[in-house]
Amino acid sequence: MRIASLLPAATEIVGALGLGGALVARTFECGVPPGAPERVPVVVDTAIPPGLEPKEIDTWVADRAAAGLPMYELDRAALAAARPDLILTQDLCRVCALPSGSVEEALAEIGTDAAVVSVDPHTLDEVLAAILAVARAADAAEAGERLVGDLRRRLAAVAEAVAGRPVPRVLMLEWTDPPYVPGHWVPDLVRRAGGEPLAAIAGGRSVAAPWAELAALEPGVAVVAPCGFGLAEAERQAGAVAARLPGVPLVAIDSAAYVVQAGPGIVDGVEALAWALHPDAVPAPPPGRISRR
Repeated sequence: MRIASLLPAATEIVGALGLGGALVARTFECGVPPGAPERVPVVVDTAIPPGLEPKEIDTWVADRAAAGLPMYELDRAALAAARPDLILTQDLCRVCALPSGSVEEALAEIGTDAAVVSVDPHTLDEVLAAILAVARAADAAEAGERLVGDLRRRLAAVAEAVAGRPVPRVLMLEWTDPPYVPGHWVPDLVRRAGGEPLAAIAGGRSVAAPWAELAALEPGVAVVAPCGFGLAEAERQAGAVAARLPGVPLVAIDSAAYVVQAGPGIVDGVEALAWALHPDAVPAPPPGRISRR
């Protein structure tokens, strides 16, 4: 089996299934999972210019989308040279990764009959189902069942730990300029961690909201989780959020690893959020993933 992953979450799933050695292509954002070859070719790169501030990124993405231009660039020659049997992609968010329609067009152009699996979950349960789907497509169904079983046991442990405790009102921010409230599986993460997600759209898309409306919700805590960024950038953006929501306790989290990547790491995210909301109920997460201020 030769696997090309065109989505960071899919690469994470491949690694968690113990299939790193089968990875033959990845995106610029993907980590290299255990067991993978020393050099896995990058076949998807971003068109977003480096060094932009949050507002500039939002404007650039909106302008690019309005013009019908892609957010990512697929190296068709490199993908063909990788000779994959299985290609993992997505149709969930064209801002987050290359859509599967672009992949299918490329496959027709380069003449490959690789199987294509699109990873498009909208809820936490669908993330777990997507892990099983990838496992089956990669002939690793038993490994998938073991992995998902372990993830479900960890979720049950968090649920037991936070049961009966006060439920804080949690404002999750997937972007800060302009502020975006989350959709898809993110509200599930907050609930599983023992919080009440405010203004979130479970199973839907994240949307922009005015700061005045967000402040009027009277959040008990705000979680800064800028899409695609790690803890350092979340902490930097938390400074701007503090000015908009004075007096509201803030949490910064590694969103790329723990929140927006629809793989096994979101269970780490539930555990980390549970610690932020109920620090005496669950063990502290590893350093460098989440902080409180």
